[in-house]
Amino acid sequence: MDLVRAEHPADIELRLRSDNAADFSQWFHFRLQGARNQQCTMRIVNAGGSSYPDGWRGYQAVASYDREHWFRVPTSFDGQTLTIAHLPERDSVYYAYFEPYSWERHLALLGRAERSDLVRIEDLGATVDGRDMNLVVVGNPDAARKIWVIARQHPGETMAEWFVEGMLEALLDAANPHARKLLQRAVFYIVPNMNPDGSIRGNLRTNAVGANLNREWMAPSLESSPEVFHVRRRLHETGCDLFLDVHGDEGLPYVFVAGSEMLEGFTEQQRVEQQAFVDAFKTASPDFQDEHGYPSGKYREEILKLASKYVGHHFKCVSLTLEMPFKDNAQLPAPDVGWDGRRSARLGAAALQAMWEAVKGKD
Repeated sequence: MDLVRAEHPADIELRLRSDNAADFSQWFHFRLQGARNQQCTMRIVNAGGSSYPDGWRGYQAVASYDREHWFRVPTSFDGQTLTIAHLPERDSVYYAYFEPYSWERHLALLGRAERSDLVRIEDLGATVDGRDMNLVVVGNPDAARKIWVIARQHPGETMAEWFVEGMLEALLDAANPHARKLLQRAVFYIVPNMNPDGSIRGNLRTNAVGANLNREWMAPSLESSPEVFHVRRRLHETGCDLFLDVHGDEGLPYVFVAGSEMLEGFTEQQRVEQQAFVDAFKTASPDFQDEHGYPSGKYREEILKLASKYVGHHFKCVSLTLEMPFKDNAQLPAPDVGWDGRRSARLGAAALQAMWEAVKGKD
């Protein structure tokens, strides 16, 4: 976020920054200091020129005093300017597009996971900026079924890593019956953060050299998309029986999946198994629904460049893109917090039930 002016708390002007090497802008995360008990009006003057301007309609920004507890604050959009109005109760307050998921929290998640005897952390290779691409392997690699979950190909979609945190903690909970049953039949391969460089740089959608990783799956390269290159290579080594690519959607206020039914050669068996997973997920979590989502032809021209379509085509398995909202979930609204990290994590935990339903019938 770039500061235009801040001489008076009621007249603060800001501008969204683009990704460091690409023309995408939407993500913001900044701190306001010294405005306790003063009515603050913060105007993001170039919001109308952002990547998804319709995403601002019905949107409320999030705020926090301690970076642990986030809440929604009054926000409006006139087609050009996004205005955040808030009366801070403390001297320091943080604002963000969505509840952030920090690099420190990412490393802590890996550390907690590896305390379990069920877990190995693999280093698949390096990103453009030289960061580790880590894979969390949970369970016995010789298990009959291989479940892959990747998250945060688009780094600004932080709800995706919150989802993985909830799923991983549930998976390692010895008292969780779905986890115990799953790990009797399946091994999990989990990439909590597909785009470490973009996350550190504060990008919305791309990596350090401007690559949209979810358009790189047909021909990833070590130069522009090593993140996909390393993960795809490992995926082909293990095989895949169920694949979930976790994202966030700027505009739609729903939790939904985009399937693989538009793929050439999509079989009746794939259709039955895909629908069974969707039905099981609806049972597992009322936050999930299948009435609202993307039309099947949305990505037709670049279909196999997308992770879930590439995997569905090559492995003929249930392969889905899961989307969560930046706004609230219109199915079950919670105005004080909207859709947030905690709800994303709970959805991740609930996903294990749907995964169990998908796995238990395949012997």
